[in-house]
Amino acid sequence: MTDVTAAGAHVKAPAGGPPRAPARGGRPGHISGRPLWLMAPGAALLLLVVVVPLALAVWIGLVDLDQFTLRDWLGAPFIGFANYLEALQTGGLLHSIWVSTAFSVLTTVVIAPIGILAALTVHDPFRGRAIVRSVYLIPYVIPSFVTAVVWRLILQPDGALNSMLGVVGVEGGNWLIGPMAFWSLVLVDTWAAWAFVYLMTLAGLQTIPQDVYEAAAVDGTNWWQKLRFVVLPQLRGPLTLALLLSTLHHFNNFTLPFVLFGSPAPTEVNVLPLNIYTTSFQTFRFGLGAAMSILALVVLVIPAILYLRAVRLESGTGEER
Repeated sequence: MTDVTAAGAHVKAPAGGPPRAPARGGRPGHISGRPLWLMAPGAALLLLVVVVPLALAVWIGLVDLDQFTLRDWLGAPFIGFANYLEALQTGGLLHSIWVSTAFSVLTTVVIAPIGILAALTVHDPFRGRAIVRSVYLIPYVIPSFVTAVVWRLILQPDGALNSMLGVVGVEGGNWLIGPMAFWSLVLVDTWAAWAFVYLMTLAGLQTIPQDVYEAAAVDGTNWWQKLRFVVLPQLRGPLTLALLLSTLHHFNNFTLPFVLFGSPAPTEVNVLPLNIYTTSFQTFRFGLGAAMSILALVVLVIPAILYLRAVRLESGTGEER
């Protein structure tokens, strides 16, 4: 038997079943009807910007490349995984990973409630809301270099912070060296980065349907119950992504600690990017620095993979429901 499609074409249908749609066979070199050559510019850029530097870093990490062998860098002695072992044993890599992890996690924990509260204050309409939203973004849009320079002046022994503490009778301290340097880094990065969580939270709040708030009001919930049982569960996805990206950004932050403390940095704030920079461009151990960079990449990729896996599992659970 035959059936007539909307276009007027006759399509033979199997006996006892509905008619089949015409098969959409793709031509070679095409995906869903789109020619693959359209992807060539993006693929070439990805190859040039990501794949080639990564391959060079892997190769440099396997050779003994320093200021003496740099001139004949293609003929540098191959030493295998010796750079990786040196980084783990004597290169200060584990200490830098610990400092970077503590700094990034602590900063994210501090900025999370600040960003959420800031987003909640400007979610509902009121006069001047656009101005307040713009003011909240000031720390985020200021370049990290400018932020670090200003805070370095503030935290100097004769800077504004110690002067203000002296007015109220509190003795100031050395905020850029010694044990207080770590907390200074957390303070400065908190001021510079909390607006990112604010932006992500505000975007998530705008996706919550108004019907949800109305249903919560009908049920007689107070503000805390609405926040805990209605708003925060709806923000789980955007907040998780924001906290992950924020943590990775803090972990890989180079500009702020470099301008704030210089290089080599004090031991308390010798984060991983600063350690790699010092190893590569001040002691000229390029092979060791490349090995440390590859290990840092592995450390950064692990939480990203876990997040993507969790999202995939959650999506699969949602489809089953």
